[in-house]
Amino acid sequence: MLIAIFIIFALQLFGEALQQIFELAIPGPVIGLILLLASLILTKSNFNPRFFTLRKSLISTSEHLLGYLSLLFVPIGVGVVMHLQLLETQALRILLVILLGTISTMIFTSWFFSKLHKKENHE
Repeated sequence: MLIAIFIIFALQLFGEALQQIFELAIPGPVIGLILLLASLILTKSNFNPRFFTLRKSLISTSEHLLGYLSLLFVPIGVGVVMHLQLLETQALRILLVILLGTISTMIFTSWFFSKLHKKENHE
């Protein structure tokens, strides 16, 4: 579990470094998650037992950390309360961004899973 946490944090740090070096608009932790996803996909096809146990450990540790995900929303809630006046003045824009972001995410997710499902059915 300790090695898996180290790998997760190392990929987050690497994503943060890539974001700073190339001045990307994507946050560093998101880049780290994409790198983690890519590494899990690449090690899925590799039958090396060492990669299999590491992959299993990464998945187990990630699932364990997701159990504490709700704690990460506490600082966000405090930030919302502290900047309530700013949110009130920008409420229409914020709601529009939330609505468009949700719709585009749902469209992309359904498209991605339909492609993934078609690929699995062909194999």
